Amino acid sequence: MRTNSRRTRFSQAAVAVAVLALAAAGCGKSSTDSGGDGGGSSASGTYQGKGIGLAYDVGGKGDQSFNDAAFAGLEKAEKEFKISGRDIEPQDGESDADKVQRLEQLAKSGYNPVIGVGFVYAPAVKEVAAKYPKTTFGIIDDNTVQAGNVVDLVFHEEQASYLAGVAAAKATKKNHIGFIGGVDIPLIHKFEAGFDQGARSVNPKIKIESQYLTQTAQEGGFASPDKGKDAANAQIEKGADVLYHAAGLSGQGVIQSAAAHQVWAIGVDSDQYRQAALAKYKDWILGSALKNVGGAVYDLSKSVVDGKPLTGEVRGDLKSGGVGFADSNPKYQAMKDVVAAVNQAKQDIIAGKVTVDTK
Repeated sequence: MRTNSRRTRFSQAAVAVAVLALAAAGCGKSSTDSGGDGGGSSASGTYQGKGIGLAYDVGGKGDQSFNDAAFAGLEKAEKEFKISGRDIEPQDGESDADKVQRLEQLAKSGYNPVIGVGFVYAPAVKEVAAKYPKTTFGIIDDNTVQAGNVVDLVFHEEQASYLAGVAAAKATKKNHIGFIGGVDIPLIHKFEAGFDQGARSVNPKIKIESQYLTQTAQEGGFASPDKGKDAANAQIEKGADVLYHAAGLSGQGVIQSAAAHQVWAIGVDSDQYRQAALAKYKDWILGSALKNVGGAVYDLSKSVVDGKPLTGEVRGDLKSGGVGFADSNPKYQAMKDVVAAVNQAKQDIIAGKVTVDTK
């Protein structure tokens, strides 16, 4: 429904991610009409757009994390509403002008909604949305655009990260854990802040390593598994035996390193234990701090197909199911004290007994 509410429930059915190991390519590479019936009409016959337009963040499809979560929402919406979709990959080192061109291409072609996956799309969404006022635009991880036809899809990442911190502090055998962020920016600071607070709620004296891979996204912090692997190796050498990453595609390197050294890794955004491309490492993925990006994409698409597009800020938290902690690994489930501590922390946050830091 059309709403100016500052919070709504994200669908939890769009969490499962179809994993495609595709390399990010040049500006404009796309999968056209990736699903649906190939037409622009929904099953109800009320939707007249061409389909859903999705523009990926750094790392592109196949990151087993943030972008793939968005793709899962796209696929579910295509299948359920019997409409088409087009998803376009980013280009390494691209400019804001490239993003503007990408979104404008989707909007001009008749796709509705058009969704930018990542805060880097904020300037482009603001510019293109003004040119196409009858098209609904979504932007994930940014709430600064604030236009009448734009939906800001944001999350309480710090809450999921708090649960990751609790899990790490309960699972470590050395009272020594680590955090690896992709890029040194406020969004990723939220992940670190929640993780630190959660870990210290278990053990105030726990030692926490911290490293950001790059200062800017253009330097590859979210798209360089080798950087993630090097950072993880360094933290493990210092004695950390549980590593949490918030680094997109670079996090694959963190997980690979953790598995090689037989220490725990905690994934992010998607349930990384279930990602086919990470199957050989999954025994060492303790859990994942979830962000239901797929649910956000699905819910926005549904609102447009139903003729009642969302607007304003839509924020996901633990209470709404917009964020959470994945417990798919049977080894995690067997750690009863860890599971109990994480569940209690979740209840305390939802009940308002714990307020999680964002800095």
